[in-house]
Amino acid sequence: MFTEYNALIDSLKGKDISFDRLYNKHNTLNTEIEKMTAKDGFDEVKIDQLKKEKLLLKDEILAYLKNAANK
Repeated sequence: MFTEYNALIDSLKGKDISFDRLYNKHNTLNTEIEKMTAKDGFDEVKIDQLKKEKLLLKDEILAYLKNAANK
């Protein structure tokens, strides 16, 4: 995710509480979606909701990274 910001992501992880919250929530949602889709008869509506939430977090992370890069 956002390979052009890898160095910045590494510098923020563990040092910026707000970034950590966004980053960890995104990863948690990703893991949850993967687990749910691996099961037979998964709940597509729930997965769609989680994917939308994950996409919003991704947008927030990108905005956060762009802001941090401009400081």
